Amino acid sequence: MTSSSKLIRVTYIALLLLALLAPMLGLYPVFVMKLLCFAIFASAFNLLLGFTGLLSFGHAAFFGSAAYITGWFIKAQNLSPELAIVAGVIGAGLLGAVVGLVAIRRQGIYFAMITMALAQMVYFGCLQAPFTGGEDGLQGVPRGTLFGLFPLATDTAMYYLVVAVFVACFLFISRIVHSPFGQVLKMIRENEPRAISLGYQVDRYKLLAFVLSAALAGLAGSLKTLVMGFATLSDVHWTMSGEVILMTLLGGVGTFFGPVFGAGIVISLQDMLADKVGSWVNVIIGVIFVLCVLAFRKGVVGELQDYLERRRRAQSAPDA
Repeated sequence: MTSSSKLIRVTYIALLLLALLAPMLGLYPVFVMKLLCFAIFASAFNLLLGFTGLLSFGHAAFFGSAAYITGWFIKAQNLSPELAIVAGVIGAGLLGAVVGLVAIRRQGIYFAMITMALAQMVYFGCLQAPFTGGEDGLQGVPRGTLFGLFPLATDTAMYYLVVAVFVACFLFISRIVHSPFGQVLKMIRENEPRAISLGYQVDRYKLLAFVLSAALAGLAGSLKTLVMGFATLSDVHWTMSGEVILMTLLGGVGTFFGPVFGAGIVISLQDMLADKVGSWVNVIIGVIFVLCVLAFRKGVVGELQDYLERRRRAQSAPDA
């Protein structure tokens, strides 16, 4: 194991310990839970963009639709939280399959525009549907009792559920990327014609990656509804798709921890500045994004990893 790999592993362990001890250290649990939900969302988006090379402008459709589905099943149907989350994930996955079947036939900007157009259709559907609450959204969604044994009413109980789900998602995405399936996705990202010439059915791989990304985005939306207790049109609006793109690019596309770091930057700035500068917070985040693009083309984490790799090569060069 190289020194950079050891450093990354130690960093992950330290961050996990920090997450487990956060409520005891005085960090506001709801804020950290919101951050982790969006970290899952950004990681799901990064699976599609960073490791498959597909830029979607419509991922808010999966995030928001799962949020509505989970909220409706809990509030209107008195379903348990775990079953409502599963319903939200399945709903987002099925929607992802429908959108993916249409979109993957195109590439580049045409793919992005199709996903955005279909996502806007989902937005207007949520606006008009009777069970979504229209412009008011679904309010007062109870957290319920997990598996009929663990009440989630307290922030502490809900917090550790979100941490557990986040860690599971992070490990799941890592397993996908390092699997033979993930290696094919990387090959499609780097050189799709070569993947086709080697006999891979590229459209199937891209569709499966799209569905997995949509389902994980739906999981983030479902958890967000439980944490915050509501689902609104902002969850499915196109600006939410823009936010997750921003998070991924700030942290580093194609890195594992980059989207998590990017989500932390965006959510922290929104939380700290919203009551001080109002809507100008979006302008400030935009300026930070421009500076990051100019100074860190690979994102903060991407540039750091690149620096560690250059340093490792420089240290190993004299030995060679």
